[in-house]
Amino acid sequence: MVWSSSLTMRLAHVIMCLCVAGVLCQATDTTIATSTTTATTIQLITTLPTTIPPRTIPPTTPKPPPANVDHVDVTEQTQTSVTLQWNKPANGVSSYLLNFGEKEEIHINASEGVTDIHTVSPLTAGTQYGFTLFTVFEGVRSTGFNYTAATAPRNVADVKVTRQTETSLTLQWKKVEGEGITYVLQFNNGTNNTIPVSDTSETVTYTVSSLDAGTKYNFSIFTVFEKLPSNGYNVLTITRPLSVDRVNVTRQNETSVTLQWNKVKGEGITYELQFSNGTNNTIPVSDTSEIVTHTVSSLDAGTKYNFSIFTVIEDIRSIGSKLSAVTAPLNVEAVTATESHRTETSVTLEWKRPAYGVSSYVLQFTDKGQIPIPILEETVTHTVQLLDVGKRYDFTLFTVFDGIWSSGESNFTVTKINCAVLPWNVTTSTIEAKIPGLFTSATATNETYSETHDNAGDGKVLFTDLYPGSNYTVSLQYTNYSKDLRQCTHTETVVPPDLTGKCDYLSGGYAFSLSWDAPEGLWTSVEVNVAGKSPQQVKGEQVMEAEITGVQPAQTYQVTLVSISGPRRSIKAFSFSCHTDPRGVIAWSVMVVLVLCLLVCLGFFIWRWKPEMFSRLNSLFVESKLAGEKFKAIPVWKFSDHYYRMSADTNRQFSEEYQDFIPVGTEQTQRAALLEENKNKNRFTNVLPYDWCRVKLTTINHDMSSDYINANYMPGYGNSRQYIATQGPLPATIKDFWRMIWEQRVKGVVMVTNCTERGRTKCEQYWPLDYTPSLYGDLLVTVTSEKRETNWTLREFVVKNRDTSEDRLVKHFHFTAWPDHGVPEGTMTLIQFRGLVRQHIESQEDSGPTVVHCSAGVGRTGTIIALDVILQQLERERAVGIAAFLHKMRLSRPLMIQTESQYIFLHQCIMDSLQPKEKMMQEALYENSDMIYANSMALRQFHATNPNVSALSVC
Repeated sequence: MVWSSSLTMRLAHVIMCLCVAGVLCQATDTTIATSTTTATTIQLITTLPTTIPPRTIPPTTPKPPPANVDHVDVTEQTQTSVTLQWNKPANGVSSYLLNFGEKEEIHINASEGVTDIHTVSPLTAGTQYGFTLFTVFEGVRSTGFNYTAATAPRNVADVKVTRQTETSLTLQWKKVEGEGITYVLQFNNGTNNTIPVSDTSETVTYTVSSLDAGTKYNFSIFTVFEKLPSNGYNVLTITRPLSVDRVNVTRQNETSVTLQWNKVKGEGITYELQFSNGTNNTIPVSDTSEIVTHTVSSLDAGTKYNFSIFTVIEDIRSIGSKLSAVTAPLNVEAVTATESHRTETSVTLEWKRPAYGVSSYVLQFTDKGQIPIPILEETVTHTVQLLDVGKRYDFTLFTVFDGIWSSGESNFTVTKINCAVLPWNVTTSTIEAKIPGLFTSATATNETYSETHDNAGDGKVLFTDLYPGSNYTVSLQYTNYSKDLRQCTHTETVVPPDLTGKCDYLSGGYAFSLSWDAPEGLWTSVEVNVAGKSPQQVKGEQVMEAEITGVQPAQTYQVTLVSISGPRRSIKAFSFSCHTDPRGVIAWSVMVVLVLCLLVCLGFFIWRWKPEMFSRLNSLFVESKLAGEKFKAIPVWKFSDHYYRMSADTNRQFSEEYQDFIPVGTEQTQRAALLEENKNKNRFTNVLPYDWCRVKLTTINHDMSSDYINANYMPGYGNSRQYIATQGPLPATIKDFWRMIWEQRVKGVVMVTNCTERGRTKCEQYWPLDYTPSLYGDLLVTVTSEKRETNWTLREFVVKNRDTSEDRLVKHFHFTAWPDHGVPEGTMTLIQFRGLVRQHIESQEDSGPTVVHCSAGVGRTGTIIALDVILQQLERERAVGIAAFLHKMRLSRPLMIQTESQYIFLHQCIMDSLQPKEKMMQEALYENSDMIYANSMALRQFHATNPNVSALSVC
């Protein structure tokens, strides 16, 4: 059974070989293809057993080759395969042979359909292949149809996004191996970009531009070979979002900074804030707002921070917007108005500098706006000046760092009130005033009395039932919340009580005694005025009597008693008549008659026995008379003749007499004025004070030159230092001028020049320009009143010493109608002006000299001093010694009465004072003084209390 099976198989093989051999024999003239099937057949033939004997096959007619396919389509190309499709030839095909590459041959069975399809694989990607397709029928194949097709190239790998901007993306990948490879990029909008390739680089870099910021893009990169793309490499990436714009700092305080910017358009956008310390904050975004606001908190005060704001989409950040901002600095802990430096017109604020973060300060002050303060000391003080008296001021102090203000520290203060210049109305039992300033209560106290009144809102202060002549300290207080401020303190003396008195005989009529009863009240002294004698001060509260000497027997004297307490005088003077003892007059008359008889007898004897003695005495008398003729006082009744005689021949004798005064006093020393350190204190080099009578100031800091001022003491009537003649202050000597006023206790200043004349500065204005107080050294000068008239201006100054807080009232008499080196147009105006000055001098008690100045302090100054003294002499002696007084003045200061015309003008003033129009002058003076002084009865009261002073003394 086994054998028969193997035998059957062997027979079948033999038959097949014979058939094949027959076919081969017929095809000897044709091209034999070396296909796999043929090779197999040959192999089978060669392997037939040798035991089979060869058979001779008779020759046959060869068959024609079948028809080729007319067309081949490539239906699919991948990286490893190519799929071919073709239509069957019409005459039938049993199979196909596909030949490609080098000796590659594929046997393909024909399908039953009209078309056949075959996929060739595995192939190499990106390779061009040549295919030959043979049709086979009954062992015969066609001539073959040639066709070329390529495999798809490989995809790119490891595509990286190397750079992202708002409008571009840069992609990079390694080149795909192969010749003729190109690349195509396709993205969102279907755009295809062919990418150029460099032959020298192993990588491909391509930048896609003109993109939208903050947008997600899906890129597909295709490798292309023979127009055949790969299946593509997909890259999903995003362009960098836009940076935020218009970032503003909307709020800054000590611990936070609030930033604000416009929202960047786009989906899924968030923001990231990075600042100085490296902190990153993700910022939440509201969908409903077009503005993003973010507050960075927990910051340090007064610190500069650098911020970077990034727009973020899926971890892609924008370039970022940078800005710097600072936190507000810390406030000062407290700012206070120092009580020791609070004045009527200024306050001094003080505060401690914060620990850090302050570059300057800004003070916001009522009525003053914003005041920058660059001071950076540990303790800062700042004085605000030019304030109103007694007014509340609110202020806020801001610390500043890099232009940013803190929230500010606020407080308030109140300027003081100058009690000394207030119009106090004082009687024997009351003190009253209307206070123009802020205070809440007023208190009056002394050793046994204390009373406080609250301010009812009208500013009135009234204390009653006070003890006459007592001193009371009046203080004004301002109390508000925790503040208790002393506005001012002032001492007022209540008017002392009126006196009554009587008199008795003493010393045989050459003296008499006065006594008075002790009234209810206090007094420090009693002023006793006896007609024809200088006033006498009787000091002491327990002293109630006085002795008046130097009177004549059998005479009646008018006596006036006035009680004085400090600066106050009793309202009503007690006047009465006292008679001296007449008993000594008879005895004295007898003695006078006897002495006269004795003298007559002696004269007769000498004339009779020694006549030559009369000749010698007469010669001596004449010589003495001639030597002193110029300096003799001229009686009133002779003055007119004297004036006309001197005026004759164009004032020739006036001129000769005036020339005689040129050398007077010039031999005296002027060492202090000529010191090098004092030369710049002199206005003119030829007007220097004599050493023996110069005014010496107190020395400052052991500087010996600090006692110098160009000023001399000048004699008056019965007083060797009644005046001070000085030059008009220079810019560098104004402080010295006011120091002299204070140290010499001056209460009146006479100015007989204008500050500027004919375009030249004659004198610096040494008082405040307006009613704003000015500080000259340690002296604060305030203008309290000013009254301008046609020819003069009257002012009142209050001078306050800041070291002692003492203040004094100084009157300023400014004559404005006197040209330099000349004389006024008429005598009447100057005589009236002198009357006002004289009235002021005589109304002051315990005052120092009266200061008189022009520009140099000699010409006009000497003329007004001489006029005042000569008119006093005229009143009291009924004679005038003009030449003698000029001689005395020139011994005290050079060039007094500087020009001959001023000397003649002085004589003219005396002449006009003696004319019948004397009454008119007095009335004009009264009328003028009514306009100048608030008390229109001032001059009339002066004459009422001084009945023996005639009109000449005030005209």
